[in-house]
Amino acid sequence: MSYTTSFQPKSFNFHSWNDLHDRNNQGSCVFGTTSNLSSRKKMSTLHQISTGDCFSTNRCCSSRKGLRCRSIYATVSSDRVDEVDHAVSCFESYTGKWRESSERVDSGKFLNSSTSSSEGPYVKNDETVNNKTLQRLCDSGKLTAAAIMVDTMARKGQIPHFPSCTNLIRGLVNSGRVDKACKIINIMVMSGGVLDTITFNMVIGSLCKRGNLKSALELLEDMSMSGCSPDAITYNTIIRCIFDKGDYNFAVSFWKDQLRKGFPPYLMTYAFLIKQVCRHCGTSQALEVMEDLARECCYPDITMYNFLVSFSSKQGNYEDTALVISNLLSRGLKPNVVTYSNLMHSLSCHGHSDVVDDIFKIMNETSISPSLVTYNILLSSSCKSGSLDRSISLYVKMVSENCSPDIITYNTLLNALCKEGFIDESIQLLRTLSGTNCSPGLVTYNTVIDGLARMRSTKSAQEMYGEMVEKGIKPDAITHRILIGALCRVYRFEEAVELLKVMYRERQTIKIESYRCVILGLCRQKKLDIAIQALELMVKCPCKPNGKIYDTLIKALAYGGMVKEASALHQRLIKWKILKEDSFDLVGVPT
Repeated sequence: MSYTTSFQPKSFNFHSWNDLHDRNNQGSCVFGTTSNLSSRKKMSTLHQISTGDCFSTNRCCSSRKGLRCRSIYATVSSDRVDEVDHAVSCFESYTGKWRESSERVDSGKFLNSSTSSSEGPYVKNDETVNNKTLQRLCDSGKLTAAAIMVDTMARKGQIPHFPSCTNLIRGLVNSGRVDKACKIINIMVMSGGVLDTITFNMVIGSLCKRGNLKSALELLEDMSMSGCSPDAITYNTIIRCIFDKGDYNFAVSFWKDQLRKGFPPYLMTYAFLIKQVCRHCGTSQALEVMEDLARECCYPDITMYNFLVSFSSKQGNYEDTALVISNLLSRGLKPNVVTYSNLMHSLSCHGHSDVVDDIFKIMNETSISPSLVTYNILLSSSCKSGSLDRSISLYVKMVSENCSPDIITYNTLLNALCKEGFIDESIQLLRTLSGTNCSPGLVTYNTVIDGLARMRSTKSAQEMYGEMVEKGIKPDAITHRILIGALCRVYRFEEAVELLKVMYRERQTIKIESYRCVILGLCRQKKLDIAIQALELMVKCPCKPNGKIYDTLIKALAYGGMVKEASALHQRLIKWKILKEDSFDLVGVPT
């Protein structure tokens, strides 16, 4: 049985997969007319945002015009084969020959030796006996034999045990035989069974992972007709597959068609679609799609707008950010604390601390109480701009408003104090945190140790290192790199080598610069044996340095007046087969 239908503005069916495939190869985003923002300059937009113009509802009294998605409608044709094999045309046909004896299950009523081998041992069994055998096959995990059983029962007009069919389908999918699973689904549905949504989603997901979008769409159609309603996971899986193929317009038209068919406008799927359009085509195109879907009674919420604000502002595209806020207000929605926090975080990351303060003032004027996340963003922004006094004022303000600081708050303050040289105050704050709900962690100790190292308080840094180890906090690569740098600054290279050994044992990443600094320092102190130990660690490093690193190191030693040391390291690298005999000539190097 075959059928041919067409894509119409009000319907969505399949005609020619080739047309869809051609459009997939185009990989383009073709949407409706977009408001021309090219003449706007970034700083003028920042001024608009910071003065609150884009938050004004007076400028957004009507919906945004001219935002229409020109969805590309296509046609797809598919010829369906017989009732058993129409789900997946590529499914391998069974020969009907019985498998090895290891896959046979004794039903208690097997045929005698005169039974036709082409029909297998179950052909003369009644439905009840065969279903008991099917259940035993599925329970024992013999998927191939169970599939043959279902196929045999279908040919004889027997109805297979539906729960066993469901288990069989899931087992086939998990073992990578999705084509066989599709055939079992078809037999089950044709026998009057209704498969559950989870199992359908497993099969559709497997088809999409293989890139077989055509079969996934056909199965979705069969799923709806069988009485099993698709859910948000079903749609998300298919939409992701369509985006992976690069056909963004088809993804939009597919979702619109599902809405027109009466399926629920799942917010989860709508949000996923908008996020994908935004990432692949940009914020302005995402707004066009939102306008287009609103005509299908599928409306965005504040969470969706918050994502668009975060996405556009993180890219530094403040023109689109202003457009998003304008569209948000035109729908009668109001920015919430997440909207403001996302915007302030992005502005802070791009170095616009002054604008962050302006946004915070607008937020206060709207009577929206800042959250802990908001305060942490403000503290980080003020610390980046070197305004320690303002950071402390913000901390006092948040505590007075019963907004309890967390460890991120304190780590931010500690970082600011250390950068300004207030080491004693930093240590005092760290001691105060011990035993509280905000106990110091790895980042806290690393911040203070780095501050001590910068002040050349190497002994205090080592003591702090020992304290964190005693408290059960495991130092990471950053901790060790800070201490190695501190030890090198005070010419304690032997101790630095011991830390390099610790890092090697812990399989932590060691930067080449750390090796270089330690080896050169040891060579200057004429401690060649220890320098060779460090060199050996460098050679055994998981991320193998290239030969140029060794050449640079040897040249640095030679031209620094340490020809003997350079020659010794060179010979050792030749012995280890790292360098060749003629890789470096020390003749003529000044001594």
